[in-house]
Amino acid sequence: MWSYILKRLLLMIPTLFGILLITFIVIQFVPGGPVEQMVAQLQGRDAAGGEVGARAATAPGLGGYRGRQGVDAAKIEEIKKLYGFDKPAHERFVQMLGQFARFDLGRSFFHNKDVWQLIKEKLPVSISLGLWTFLLTYLISVPLGIAKAVRAGTGFDTATTFVVLLGYAIPSFVLGVVLLVYFAGGSFVQWFPLRGLVSSNWHELSVGHKIADYFWHIALPVSAMVIGGFAVITILTKNSVLEEIRKQYVMTARAKGVDDRKVLWRHVFRNAMIPIMTGFPAAFVAAFFTGSLLIETLFSLDGLGLLSYESVIRRDYPVVFGSLYVYTIIGLLTNLIRDLTYVWVDPRVKFFD
Repeated sequence: MWSYILKRLLLMIPTLFGILLITFIVIQFVPGGPVEQMVAQLQGRDAAGGEVGARAATAPGLGGYRGRQGVDAAKIEEIKKLYGFDKPAHERFVQMLGQFARFDLGRSFFHNKDVWQLIKEKLPVSISLGLWTFLLTYLISVPLGIAKAVRAGTGFDTATTFVVLLGYAIPSFVLGVVLLVYFAGGSFVQWFPLRGLVSSNWHELSVGHKIADYFWHIALPVSAMVIGGFAVITILTKNSVLEEIRKQYVMTARAKGVDDRKVLWRHVFRNAMIPIMTGFPAAFVAAFFTGSLLIETLFSLDGLGLLSYESVIRRDYPVVFGSLYVYTIIGLLTNLIRDLTYVWVDPRVKFFD
């Protein structure tokens, strides 16, 4: 077992290197980098206009790149040095690897903050959305899936299947718009706030009121994410339970006169939960770090999803690579934990060296 874990940890190094290398190479060919955006600002244009101008200037038949015309060459070299683009690409890549090896993610070009600091500032929003979405999804899906399996073919099963699939078919951001219109001051009632994770006077409230205010703000965005996300777990739980119910050991237990409830919870439930339990680590981590960009934008929540999107649009490379580095490490460790969890919940599985 320990030999297997060590091998998996060592294999993470070339995997991480390959992901960073491919991303770094691709980014070298992306137009409208931070230097061009800064030059565009100096020319009196916004960043979006600068990108369009840069693309237009490099189009065939225009005689080469002209996006930097009107800016002193010395000033351009100063901007390059500021962002570290005065060095060749391979030197910048090696320097980045050295920093990442020390877990130094660099400093944001546009926020003028350490990338670690930016990630920590956005975590409360991502944790709030991810944690409650994860908990509510499993707390609703697993009991509902078991109930559907036990009552398979009945009216309850048909009705709940229709509701589950309907929720799955509606995108979370569309459902978020509907919730805002109906319950957040649109055309109907204003029971919930429009934006933010907490109220502006949150620090002045008592502990009880702080908790109430927090849940009051996240009620709508979490509802939008949960309703559209629990269909997969519900159907998976139902199918797993049905598969176990039809096995020979269940029929044997029933033939011996064992109560159906005991058969379900002592035998069927444990075996049926194996595929669900093995997905816990990945789902738990994904809930924190794969927040919905559209939900964050819709409800004015400044989380990791919005940070990642803005960093790509603004070519904030330290944030892009720093976030990618953290997410990749967490993803690789999660895959290892998932495999180990499978062995823990099913002792029949063994790892061979």
